[in-house]
Order: sequence, then C-alpha cells, then structure tokens
Amino acid sequence: MIDKIITIYIQNKTSLFHDQYLILLSESLMKKGKIPANQPINLKFGSKNLYVKVLPSKRTNALIINEHLARQLGLHHKSKLRIQYSSSTLTIGPFIGVLLSHRTKQSHSKPFGSNTIFCQELSDASKLQGAFVCFFTPKDIHVDSNKIDGWTYYGGWSKRILPIPNTIYNRLSTRKQENKSSVQHFMKEVKSKYHTQIFNEKFLDKTEVYDALSKSKNLQKYLPESYLLKNYSMLKMMCSKYTTVFLKPSQGSLGRGIIRITRQSNGAYLCHFASVNGSHSEKFSNLKKVYAKISGKLKSKKYQIQQGISLIKVNHRPIDFRALVQKNINGEWEITSIVGRIASNNHFVSNLARGGTLSSVKEALLKSNLPKHEVRNTIHRLNHSALKIVEGLEEQIPNHFAELGVDLSIDVHGKVWMIEVNSKPSKSDHTSLNENKIRPSVKKIIQYARYLTFE
Repeated sequence: MIDKIITIYIQNKTSLFHDQYLILLSESLMKKGKIPANQPINLKFGSKNLYVKVLPSKRTNALIINEHLARQLGLHHKSKLRIQYSSSTLTIGPFIGVLLSHRTKQSHSKPFGSNTIFCQELSDASKLQGAFVCFFTPKDIHVDSNKIDGWTYYGGWSKRILPIPNTIYNRLSTRKQENKSSVQHFMKEVKSKYHTQIFNEKFLDKTEVYDALSKSKNLQKYLPESYLLKNYSMLKMMCSKYTTVFLKPSQGSLGRGIIRITRQSNGAYLCHFASVNGSHSEKFSNLKKVYAKISGKLKSKKYQIQQGISLIKVNHRPIDFRALVQKNINGEWEITSIVGRIASNNHFVSNLARGGTLSSVKEALLKSNLPKHEVRNTIHRLNHSALKIVEGLEEQIPNHFAELGVDLSIDVHGKVWMIEVNSKPSKSDHTSLNENKIRPSVKKIIQYARYLTFE
C-alpha cells in the first residue's frame, strides 16, 4: 500500500499522452505499491472515478496527468496532494469541501468576507498535509447534485467545476439557510450516492442538548435546572426556587436575546435584557408584570428557562470558559483548546461579540475569586467535563459532528456547570493566545477529513 504526499504535474504533450486516460507515476512508488504498468486501475478523487492506465516516470514523488484529465478533476499544477493505493484504486485526497453561507462579489481578494482569513488558513493547512480543500455556497451547487462550483486558494482565489468532495464541513451560519429544501436535498443526495461524509451537519438548540444530556446520570451533575418555558406557572416555580434565572432563546447564538431575572429582597424583580450595544434593565413590582413584558417574545420564539448560578468573577465581571472539542486523526474526541472569557463591564454575558475578552484558563482562574489552591484541579475538571459532555451528546444525538464548542462555568464553590454546546463554534472566538500562523484547531479539521477518507 502507498500513502505518500506527491506533486501533481499537468502537461499537454501529445507525444507523451497518446491516451487521455494515461497517467505517469514515479517508478519507485509503482514498485512500492505493486501498481501494474499499462493496466486499468481506478483513479478516485472525491465522487469522480475514472479508469486510467499508469506508466512509470523517473521523476521523484510525482503524478503527471494531462490537461483534459486535470480539468475533469479540477486539480492545480504543482499542487501537493496525498495519494493512497489499495485494491486497484489510486485515491487522491482527502478532498474537503467547506459549505459557507455566502460569497461576496465586492472583493475578489476576500470572496467570503470576514470568513476569508479562516478559509486561507485552512487552505494553507491543507497544502502542508496533502489535502485538497475548496469552498462553496448553496448557490454553487449544481442542480443534479453531482458537481459544485468550488473556490480554491493557490496564491489567489479561483473558481472551477469540481466533483463532490469526500467530506463536507458544514459552516452555514443560519438555521434558515441550513433548512432550505435545496440544501437538505443536496446533503441527502451526496450521502446516498457518493457516501460523502458531512460533519457538523446541523445546528443544535439548547432544549435538544439539555434533553439529550439529562438522559445520562453521569452528566446530570453538569446541568443547571432547565426547562422549555411554556407558561407563567413554570416561571413562578423557577423564580421562587432561585434568586436568579436566565431565559435563553432555544435557537439563539452570540448571547442575543438573553434575559436575566433577579428577585429583589422586597419581592420586586430586576430584569436585564441583552442587546447588541450592551444590556438594559427594567424593574417590575411583581412577577406577573415580568411575564406580561416577556409573553410577546414567547409567542415568536421558544425560550429555555435556566437556574442562575453564582459564577466566579474577575473584578465583578463573570467568567465562563469555551472548550473546543474536536475529532482527531484517529476519529476520537479530544480537547483542542480551552479559553477563559471575561464579560465586559456593561454586559452580563461573556461572548466576544458582546465585548468580552479572552484569557488563558490559568490566568482567568488566578485573577478570579476562586481559591488559588483550587486552580490546578479546576483546570483538570474543565477538560474532563467538556470531553464527557461531548461524548454523551454523541451517544444521544445521531447526527455527525466533528467539532463542538462547549461553554462551561465555575460557581463560587468550584463546581463545573455546562452553559451550552455550540455546533458551529466561531472561527475567531478560538484565536490562539499566541501568534502561530496555523492553529491546531484548523490542522485537526484536515486530519479528521483524512481519517474519514482513508479509514
């Protein structure tokens, strides 16, 4: 068996390629893989399968193909790609497609807007690991779902017609777009026809996550008491049980729409409403007036009501922690990073989109009101909790995920709580606190795609 990163050379010499389905491969690789010369074998790139004949070349670690074949596959001249040979099939890959929400026409150098930097980083990582990565939107899918218009980055952006990738990484940013019939049809078709692996194939909502994790006795300890808010009686029950409760949109993100309700000593209630520019507060003399204020929101959105927790703080600013948990080259979950997120002065949520700041976990804990002798053990428990939560979710929810953002908090007694799990973690939220060009989280996406392609 061959497993090697080689260089693709595209030539158009009619004397060399009397047959357009003839390819040249380094003689040493042909001997190592016992590839028969001038005999039909299957050349596989994503969904594309072609019968070709192979002849030996003196050029080291090289695969030489003609322009006609290169156009069918969508390959670039002098690109470095991994090949594997097994059971009369020469596979080029992994071939990864990243499904994004939109492409901008205003800037050719930034075709995917603010996502372009991440796309270029993923492209750079793929070249180092011998993978081929392209980017596409729902508008780039061909009607019959057997091709896409993919964008690739080789010193600049270019578009080409490509086969369906081996793996598709779903980075659609809205549920509305993800749930479009055309997108759902495409996902169903490529999984059925080409056995394409689609990971992070759907958004999670808060109610779904809580219901799934609550089925495991070992994971219940991480869950604040929480329910789908259905009526005034439920609000009254939770507010009588806890001094503070949170209302969170079941399908919300970036801290949008969160409401904090705090019972005052005189029986009144103080409500904080999260908004784009900060948070604003209102006082209510009784709970019925609170419910009257929020009941309109409940008609248009589902809200999860959650027990409030007395979090550790830095200078009166709450801290939480985002763990990025990903599948590795062996297909197993592991922690890639955990960062502390300290809320800004005018917010009660810590999202970076709400003005929060990043910190290393150790630094955040040392600055906090957590006893210093608890720091080391707390870091270990954060790692352990995030891993167990993700493994538990995978057991209960049948969809395919390869990276999850797990938001955790620590209360004043040192107990770990789960806030939520995000199936589309931000690509800026996890910026490494050092300045390495390619982040470990980006490398791991390529490694997992390699596992899926060649397992």
